[in-house]
Amino acid sequence: MEKTLAALSGVLERSLHGEAISQQRGLLQSLDPRVKLVGLLALIVASAASRSLWVVWAVYAAGLGMALLSGVSLGVLLRRVWLSTFIFTGIIAFPALFLIPGRTVWSVPVLGWGVTEPGIRSATFLISRVLTSATLVLLLMLTTPWSHVLKALRTLRVPAVLVVVLGMTYRYLFLLVETARDMLEARRSREVGKLPPAEERRAATALLGVLLSKSLQLSGEVYLAMQARGFRGEVHTLDEFRMRPHDWPALGIMLGAAALGLWLGQ
Repeated sequence: MEKTLAALSGVLERSLHGEAISQQRGLLQSLDPRVKLVGLLALIVASAASRSLWVVWAVYAAGLGMALLSGVSLGVLLRRVWLSTFIFTGIIAFPALFLIPGRTVWSVPVLGWGVTEPGIRSATFLISRVLTSATLVLLLMLTTPWSHVLKALRTLRVPAVLVVVLGMTYRYLFLLVETARDMLEARRSREVGKLPPAEERRAATALLGVLLSKSLQLSGEVYLAMQARGFRGEVHTLDEFRMRPHDWPALGIMLGAAALGLWLGQ
């Protein structure tokens, strides 16, 4: 439980770091959130639908270029995207090297498993597409405040219920982790010596039950407080989106690049 809470705390710290990046001066930070949302989504669709590896790699290279121009270091991409992509997607793509029939280009010593050319191509496609999509999504989240992302979703006619659920979930994670960590620390400060395994399991179960009860009670209180302050299901922010002169060319370039990628990848 301590390791889980420590990992969640690390995620929250990285989230706060992302909020700091969105306040810096950079290419994507200077664009309207709607432009970034539509443009990056179009590039993701182009890379996912393309049948050409060169197109996928070109979109990924464009994403790296936008990251560098937006002040996002390659170290951030390495920690948040590359490692997880190669580990988890690699595990999924690994069997394709042997299961997809085709010309064998290499055999595993001792086991005699044959690595086929179509298998290599299929695994490369999967990893490249996931890597490209994850990088573009991370760029959107790092260079755009979360409240602006939600408002941009509403301007694109995404249902208000979905937007509100996303917003409340994101904000409540901070409070939930802090509450769980405080409860665990309070429990450990009152322990003398090491408890038997059965007692530890009972204590952990009781902690989870109390945390769930607190969450349900707090969610109801927060909803009533929101209603008392005028909330009726719509997300409002103090920032008003306005398309500036440089937003239109940026949107045209990203949509044009996505269209070109779809055409070349057919």
